[in-house]
Amino acid sequence: MNLHKLTKIAAIVIAVLGILFLGLLMAASEDGAENKWITPLIYLSYIVLAVCIGIVLIYVLKNLFSDKDNLKKTLISVALFAAVMLVSYLLANGGEVKANGEVYSSSTTKLVGAGLNAFYILTVVAIGTMVWSGFTKIKK
Repeated sequence: MNLHKLTKIAAIVIAVLGILFLGLLMAASEDGAENKWITPLIYLSYIVLAVCIGIVLIYVLKNLFSDKDNLKKTLISVALFAAVMLVSYLLANGGEVKANGEVYSSSTTKLVGAGLNAFYILTVVAIGTMVWSGFTKIKK
């Protein structure tokens, strides 16, 4: 049995279980009996999520380590992203902030600022890449 058939059968089984649990949940009375059907649905979703993440990681790592050029490009991309995150963190301001009756520490505000800075930098890079790509297509 090949992987495609096995995946198809697993997807059908999971779909049938999900529909069964959903039907049982919808048919439950309002007196609190629905809680016994929510738990299996949550566990089913956890299992499906874990299986999907595991399969994706296996194939990504297998394909990544099988091609040296692909591995080099990936490592360069990861290093550039880490550099953007480092620059964002260094540019972020940190200080205590009081909002909604709570006091947020300087490290928390610095991390929030770093996240915003990274978002701005990556947005500018993405827009610049789209403009450059469009410009080179028009130029040809």
